[in-house]
Amino acid sequence: MNLSKKLLLALAGASISAPLAASAQEVASLNGSAAINDYMQQQDVDRFRAWESKNQVTSVNQFSDVQPTDWAYQALSNLVEKYGCVAGYPNGKFKGGNAMTRYEAAALLNACLDRISEVTDELQKLLNEFDSELTVLTSRVDGLESKVGQLQAQQFSTTTKLRGEVSFVIGGTPNFNSNTGAVAAVRGTRLNTARTALEACTPGDARCIGGTAATSGTKPNATTFNYDARLAFDTSFSGKDLLRTRLRSGNFSSLPFGSSSQVFKLDKAETSQGTGTSSNVWIDRLFYTFPVGDEIKLTAGALVRNTEILTFIPSAYKADILDFFNLAGVSGTYNKATGAGFGFNWKQKVAKGKPFLVFDANYVAQSSFDNSTIGAFDSDSGINFLTQFGVRGPNYGAAIAYRYGSANSALRDANLANSVVVSGKSLNGVSIAGFWEPLDSGWVPSISAGYGYYDGGTGIASATSTTTITTQSWMVGLQWKDVFLKGNNAGFAFGQAPFSTDTNVASSQSMMYEFFYKYQVSDNISVTPAIFWVNDYQRNAGSYTWGGVIQTTFRF
Repeated sequence: MNLSKKLLLALAGASISAPLAASAQEVASLNGSAAINDYMQQQDVDRFRAWESKNQVTSVNQFSDVQPTDWAYQALSNLVEKYGCVAGYPNGKFKGGNAMTRYEAAALLNACLDRISEVTDELQKLLNEFDSELTVLTSRVDGLESKVGQLQAQQFSTTTKLRGEVSFVIGGTPNFNSNTGAVAAVRGTRLNTARTALEACTPGDARCIGGTAATSGTKPNATTFNYDARLAFDTSFSGKDLLRTRLRSGNFSSLPFGSSSQVFKLDKAETSQGTGTSSNVWIDRLFYTFPVGDEIKLTAGALVRNTEILTFIPSAYKADILDFFNLAGVSGTYNKATGAGFGFNWKQKVAKGKPFLVFDANYVAQSSFDNSTIGAFDSDSGINFLTQFGVRGPNYGAAIAYRYGSANSALRDANLANSVVVSGKSLNGVSIAGFWEPLDSGWVPSISAGYGYYDGGTGIASATSTTTITTQSWMVGLQWKDVFLKGNNAGFAFGQAPFSTDTNVASSQSMMYEFFYKYQVSDNISVTPAIFWVNDYQRNAGSYTWGGVIQTTFRF
């Protein structure tokens, strides 16, 4: 017997089993047959509701004659458990096969509608209670829709975002010689003269730089005001890939902050490329990155930097002041080689917040990107092959890196008489670096450290010959978050830029120090005063060199 008939039968039985007669006194008090009929119908409704309330069930399993195999089992279950508007018989049966009158059907439907109405009333109370909040949210949504519409109408591309950064740098690097008290200009240029010429230079001579006369550059105690501007067009076609085209301009010269061959190189400073004035605009990034599966990314481009296509650099020290300290103290491997190249990244897929492994490999020819006569795979194109294997956790990371450098590849930030691997020589460098930072801000700083060893390169043995040398570098950096105010950072770092202990090389083993405080004016503006100090610079025993900058950065 189907369940619809049982439902009808139950309601019919309910109406039959209920007492249907009114007292004679109540009937006699009514005037006319119509009034009597109305009275009788109301009595039937009242009796049905009383019976329904008494026999209401809370679970369909309370009906002994209803089985899960019945075709309307689920519908009956919803009526009972969700709305609570189905009653059974006192004997625990539903009797779904019994017939029912239209009146009984109407009464059953009315009981269910009453329960729905109760739920609706509760919702209305909530709506009334949070009416002001809902009004505010509605207003915000309307405002956002208006802004989105405006942005869509005015945007120059649906796939490209413009990101910009402008830095103003005020600073200088005077040199105070403790032996003579005289002031000498520090240029930090590559010393391509013999060691004997270096020793012949008088330390107190303001024109003297590594044994050669100074004809250009910063004067002693001079303060320079430079800028660096970058505009990046980041394009994504799938949401996971990236085509980056970046324009750059600046008025830094090689000295005192712009040359990557000396230790005073600033992270935000690059010398102008191409011909023309020192503040011309050039393209300094042009590459495309895309995923292959869930764990692999590939990169290729005519202008790509080897450190920027690594999964991460193992350092938490990010002052953005001296270039050497910003590269985990191992600038011989992380040498920022830029040119035509490609890269591979593997990042282990794990649950969010769990440690993961990475492996990176990339190839950059730094001497061929602006000269089409030099092949990107020629030995004299300044080949840089960099690999890295590391682990990264929520608040720590470490990596081992290896770089091969062919002829004309750079040994960045070197404290050497010559910081370029010249023709016929190659370099093999290996480094290890890591960091740890506290999960919460406090007096405990993040700790970063790195050590690099580089076998190869060129040193000066005499005025006419060179020799292969070994080089080392290291650093330790401490950085505190939320210093004095939330969002402000402070840090201190010390170490030695790439130096050699070979006795036939004009190299300095001077110690370097840096201190900075980064004041976050807003989400887009920061001001960073910093000072740095180097002792025994360029094998000039007893001397020290210091410098300072105030760097203001705008991001948009």
